[in-house]
Amino acid sequence: MDLGISGRAAIVAASSKGLGLAVAHALAAEGANIAMCSRDAAGLSAAAASIAKHGTQVFHRALDVTDGEAVSSFVADTAARFGRLDICVTNAGGPPSKGFLDISVDEWRRAIDLNLMSTVYFAREVIPHMQRARWGRLVTITSVSIKQPIDGLMLSNAVRAGATGLAKTLANEFGKDNILVNNICPGFTLTDRLAELGQAISKARGITVEQAHALWTSNIPMGRLGRPEEFAATVAFLCSEQASYVTGTSIPVDGGFAKGLL
Repeated sequence: MDLGISGRAAIVAASSKGLGLAVAHALAAEGANIAMCSRDAAGLSAAAASIAKHGTQVFHRALDVTDGEAVSSFVADTAARFGRLDICVTNAGGPPSKGFLDISVDEWRRAIDLNLMSTVYFAREVIPHMQRARWGRLVTITSVSIKQPIDGLMLSNAVRAGATGLAKTLANEFGKDNILVNNICPGFTLTDRLAELGQAISKARGITVEQAHALWTSNIPMGRLGRPEEFAATVAFLCSEQASYVTGTSIPVDGGFAKGLL
């Protein structure tokens, strides 16, 4: 299937590794020009070099997505570099795994900045470009925890739900401009973040990391963990011409982990 995004310009946040990097590869493979950002300057440079092998243009900058001014400058420079801005995939690392009584007020504020305000910053900057073109795709990467809260992930469960509410409301407000806004919810996927969670659960429960993985897979109907490229393929579809009537949704890519009907 031709996704119809060749030559379009796409921002992918937190794309030096993991899900963000997989999404950048998926979009570049479809011919999109890619702007990448991450706090990890060395990792980002290597990631950008790997994306360039697809033959599309690549722009990258090390920045912290919780810095609104840095996001604003990055978006403006991306639009100037490519002469357009069509797609934005927001993404950020997950907050620490802790129980409610162990979380400080400052940790709540940091989680809100990381997983909610970062999306606000990108949306504020990219939507005017999309309005002028009367075409846009904004995809927020959150977590399957917005469908089914996950034990030990209090911060993620709470704050990512806020980002989901933001995405739904943006979809309602800007659908008239042909700007489609969707939220995509990864389940347990083989990334560095999952490795960190496995270590945290191993320590908290006195079990091995392998046993932690077994706990997850026992609740996944497909009986295995996801691969980043499987997740990225769904994001690429949501960014495509083919997804022209899909907006305001929250789509889990989780092997069936979330058990609710919606």
